Amino acid sequence: MKALVCNEYGAAENLEITTVDDPVPAEGEVLVDIRAAGINFPDLLVIGGQYQVKTPPPFIPGSEASGVVLATGDGVSRFEPGDRVIITPSLGAFAEKCAVPERFCMPLPECMTFAQGAGFTITYATSYHAFRQATTLRRGETVLVLGAAGGVGTTAVELAHAMGAKVIAAASSEEKLAFAKDAGADEVINYSDSSLREAVKSLTGGRGVDVVYDPVGGALAQEAFRSLARQGRYLVVGFASGDIPAFPANIALLKEARIIGVWWGTWGKHHPEELLQNAVELSAMVENGTLNPRVTEQYPLNRFADAFKAISNRRARGKVVLTFE
Repeated sequence: MKALVCNEYGAAENLEITTVDDPVPAEGEVLVDIRAAGINFPDLLVIGGQYQVKTPPPFIPGSEASGVVLATGDGVSRFEPGDRVIITPSLGAFAEKCAVPERFCMPLPECMTFAQGAGFTITYATSYHAFRQATTLRRGETVLVLGAAGGVGTTAVELAHAMGAKVIAAASSEEKLAFAKDAGADEVINYSDSSLREAVKSLTGGRGVDVVYDPVGGALAQEAFRSLARQGRYLVVGFASGDIPAFPANIALLKEARIIGVWWGTWGKHHPEELLQNAVELSAMVENGTLNPRVTEQYPLNRFADAFKAISNRRARGKVVLTFE
């Protein structure tokens, strides 16, 4: 089979399309014929050797995909050949086939395409976990979403809106803000031509926001943190800007604010039953039309470098996926 292989840490364009042996499903595993695979910002960190968990090269990156079950190992009870599935392996999704433990598989809803399924799990699951378990988002609260047109940002806007919150979307261009507005944002802020803090103050009547959802980090984090209302919650989701912020402890004290880390993958390993329940609830929201997974860019495997540039250049709106059909 063809696979995208990381032979040494570095830039994504240095990955190589290589022919490797087909995987064989072990006991408890499902072998999937991959039709599409989602690209996420953490993939860049994994390939560059900068992620929290390092895998020595060579390896096949990729942590979410969709496809059709080809075969199952002994002990598999929930799936059989021919089933459409979404998978979330720790690695190995950027290949024509992938063997993954059954617990990392979920049915692909009939209303979703393979491309939608490939980009669904990590972004939606991260945002849902952020608002359901990391903090409890309450109806009527105000949420500020940074990087609101990106992969996780868009899902945060959409989910917060569906959960009854007022959503302020912040992004760097009018095109991205229009995309966030379509996803459910009530108000928008272009932080490339105005002060984020002053804009939040104006939109909230000086009160501030109850929750900040931040997958960006960097310089904006300071303004966003100071934009919290009293007893606000700051959700640290990622650092797409490349810079990890340092928060002023005195502001946390004065506002009685909480800084909360959101790492869906590790949380899910410790809470498998809640992880599954979240997946069931998210699937139901797609099926009833509450959620509309947005895939804006699709690339065949031989254009993988262009696909990764959409992420590294922070140009992407919604999800970017590789296709194997």
